Order: sequence, then structure tokens, then C-alpha cells
Amino acid sequence: MNKKNQLILASLFLCSASFAQSSEGTEKKAPNNWHQLDKTETGFNGISLAKAYDFIKSKKLKSKKITVAVIDSGIDTLHEDLKPVMWTNPKEIPGNGKDDDKNGYIDDIHGWNFIGGKDGRNVKEDSYEGARVYHNLKAKWEGKEVNPDSLNAADKKSYETYTRAKNKVVGDVNQEEIEFLKNMYPGLKAGDSVLRAQLGKEEYNGNDLKELTTTNPDAKKTRGFILSISKANDSYEISNKQLLEEFEGQMRKGDDVTKAPIAYRKDIVKDDESNINDRNYGNNDIMASTPFHGTHCSGIIGAARDNGKGIDGVADNVQIMTIRAVPDGDEHDKDIANAIRYAVDNGAKIISMSFGKDFSPEKKWVDDAFKYAEKKGVLLVHAAGNDAKNIDTAFNFPNPVYEDGKGRASNVITVGASGDKTNGGYTASFSNFGKSEVDVFAPGVSIYSTIPGGTTYGNASGTSMACPVVAGIAALVLEYYPYLTPQQLKMIIEKSAVVATEKVKKPGTKDEEVELSDLSRTGAFANAYEAIKMASTIKPVVPANKPVATKKSK
Repeated sequence: MNKKNQLILASLFLCSASFAQSSEGTEKKAPNNWHQLDKTETGFNGISLAKAYDFIKSKKLKSKKITVAVIDSGIDTLHEDLKPVMWTNPKEIPGNGKDDDKNGYIDDIHGWNFIGGKDGRNVKEDSYEGARVYHNLKAKWEGKEVNPDSLNAADKKSYETYTRAKNKVVGDVNQEEIEFLKNMYPGLKAGDSVLRAQLGKEEYNGNDLKELTTTNPDAKKTRGFILSISKANDSYEISNKQLLEEFEGQMRKGDDVTKAPIAYRKDIVKDDESNINDRNYGNNDIMASTPFHGTHCSGIIGAARDNGKGIDGVADNVQIMTIRAVPDGDEHDKDIANAIRYAVDNGAKIISMSFGKDFSPEKKWVDDAFKYAEKKGVLLVHAAGNDAKNIDTAFNFPNPVYEDGKGRASNVITVGASGDKTNGGYTASFSNFGKSEVDVFAPGVSIYSTIPGGTTYGNASGTSMACPVVAGIAALVLEYYPYLTPQQLKMIIEKSAVVATEKVKKPGTKDEEVELSDLSRTGAFANAYEAIKMASTIKPVVPANKPVATKKSK
């Protein structure tokens, strides 16, 4: 997954004073809704959302409800700010155990879970795609002397993929760090057990620990560690579960060097993963046990507006369709391809995709799903990723470039994460970038949104947050100008984005400054007000073969 706990991971080894100091003095200077504000009016580098709504009001525009699919980890369907905006399948009767609409999915009331089993179990954690690829190809290439120039095209591709996977799995793992985590984990786990008992809840976060005192040595260490991580990430909503899951994920990476990864998905889902046409699998549990990421992203897009609760989403007349396809680990290509098709077939016009990985062994399946969405007039919005790398040259999936070399999808926007001077600068230090492959930047640092718990809200950072900001802008524009094509929506968001007027920090560097145009195609920040204004200038296209209406003669 790319990578919902990126900032947690970054601070696992830097949670001492040096890392925490980088956040000191910036915490909470920006208001919770900074990402929606207008820079000219407030000084915060947001998307000028209030001005967009003022424009809509001045033009007396009427909206059309737009369905936005969120392909993610799950959602809290009972959250007070999301329950009113959940997509409901109009052709399905809740709870009758039947596939009423004959689409192959039983009781898919608010969406579908492609990583669940028919017995009700769900995939929670999963392996990393690099490890799956490496061990799958290991028997074919390990220990062999190979001249790539002598191989046919298929074998050459296989060997190059194997070599890259081996470098990723074996070369990128720092065993000293893995040993550090393994040594620390038992004490962290023991302290967590004490804290859970003391707090009387299974899941807690930094806010719960601020005023808590404990005499247990393990609990003291766990409390101190979680508070250090929270401070370093400018988010006290990071939970004990998230932190332990990140430890477990990193330890799995260490194990991947010598052992084939556990087939978590196979044991639960029980489909034929080698057959893309085997599509009727999964279950309707779209919350499962991992709803944090999907709940947060969904709230950014469409949390109920003007209800006096929590937050206001970007778009005011949307319904959120939830498709669970992303575990704690890397998603599988088949699930992503089928999730996109499900969204398209059930009426989504925009799909928000805050996930990604370094390998895509069945990219053709995902490419075909992209083409299907393109044909059906659906816009795909994808997070660029959180590895501070240049995805013009680094592998990053999914992407709009077709594997067969025959062009690229025209209905995809790739989004990098921006910030504000109050939270580290105009570009997020973790954001991927690319002068060719990243289209636009949008707010993705310390974004306040819905989190699981029914009435709970908190901050999270990542291109995962920037992606739904842009999906929300696209939905808002499409609500009021529903005749726009995905290509027109993409063009509007890009052309209306506000060009950076000063240099920005290059992600992954300490203080190197570059033009934003060196990091993205537009060199600009997405802006809802400018987008809705530009959309108003684009008129519907009348098909050339459509007859012109004439008055009947009397």
C-alpha cells in the first residue's frame, strides 16, 4: 500500500529529539480546514473552497448528485458525517442474502469487499508485491548465469522483473533496523496490553495518553513511544493498532528475504487469482477491521456539509461508494481491476485511488480496467505515492502508461501532496513527484477528516489525502456541469491550478529548492474556485449527427 503509514514509518527510527524538533513550533498553527482556505484571503495555501461556493451561489447553479467511488481499506459506514452521504444500491434489498440486481454480488448495499471471503472472514494484513514477485520467479532465475541479450522478449522481461524484485526485497532491507523493531516489539506489545486494560478500550491514540499516568514499566515505554510518534507526525490520532501494524509490516519485510510470503489472501478469498474473469468473489463487509484510511479519505471528499458536525467535505452533493480492495500490505492487481469495473458498472463517475506499489505483475488487467473506465466516461484520481521519488523514472503502479506501449489512459489524474508554510512548506517532504507523471499538487499534510468511531475526527498526511482533495474538486465541478467528459475535467483541474510563484523544497532533500514545474506537469496547486470558474466557460458539445430542433408548421 502506498503508503498510509508513511510518516509513522519515517519516525520509527527517528522518534528521538532530532525528528520531533522538526515539528516543534509548527504544530496546530494552521486551522483544521486549512486545505480548504484561500491563500489570498487567509494566507493558507488551500483550494479556495468558500470562493467556489460563492461563485456557484452567484450563478444560481443547480447540482446533480455525483457518485464517487473510494477504492481503499474500508469505511466506517455509521460515522455521523458519512452516513448521510453513503451510496446505496437502489436495486438491492438489504440483508435478504440474495443478489437482487443480478450483478454477481450479494447484498452489496454500500459497495463491495474484494478482499473478503464468503465465510465472512476478511484479509487484514497482506504481503508486499515485491516479495510475491521475487519468490514466484526465484526458482526460474536464482543462481543462474544469464545474458539478458540472449533471452526472448518474455524471458527478458521476467528476468529484469526478478532482478528488480530481488534488489527490492534483499537489497532494500536494513537488517539492523529490522532487528531493532523485533527487539522493541515484545515490550511495545506488552505495554499496549496494560494500556488497553487501563483505558478500558481496545484501540486508543495519543490523545488518550496525554494525561494518563501509569506505573507499569512496559506501559510507560509504550506511552512515551506513541506520544513521540504522535508529536513527530503532528497527529495524536495515530492509534496503537496502526503503530503495531506498521511494526508487523516492517518485520514481515525482514522475513521476506528468506521466506516466501504467507498467502494471506488465498486462504480467505478462495477465488482463482490467475483468472481475471473469475469476478464474483468477496463479501459485503466494507468496514472490516481496517477502516481508518478509507474513512479519512471519504470524509475529505464528501463529509456532510453544513450539518454542524465535525468537518465539511469538498463536494456538497455526492454519494460515496466504498470498495474495499486494499489491505495492510500491497493490493493485488486483480482486486484493483475488479474494483474499478464494479465502480463503473454501478454508476460512479469519479474514482478515488489512494494506494500504490512498486510492482504490478498483472498490469494488463489494470490497464484494461482503466480503458473500461475511459470508455464509460469515468475519471480516475490516483495518489502519486509517499516515497519522495521521481516517478518519471521510478516504478510506481498503477499508472496511466499502458504496458503494451500503445499509449496511455486519458482519464487519469496523478496527484502529489502539497502543504503550507505552517506545516513544513509548500511541498510535502514525503511526496513523490515527476515532471511528466505527476499532474498537479494538492493539500496532503495534516489534513483533518473523519476517522472510525462514529463521532471521531483527526489528522493524517500523505498523497493519500491529496488524492481525495482533487477527487472532491472534480466531483464538485461535475455536480454543476454534469456534461463534462473525464478528459475535460482533467483539463480543467490542470489548467485552472494556481501556478507556484516561488520555489519549493524538493521532496526527499533537506533544503534543495526547485520550481514546482520541475516536480509536476502543471507546476501548480489544484484550486476549486479557479476550476469551477473555468468549467463555466465550457459549453456542452452537441453531437454532429444530432438533428436541430425546428418549429412545427401550423
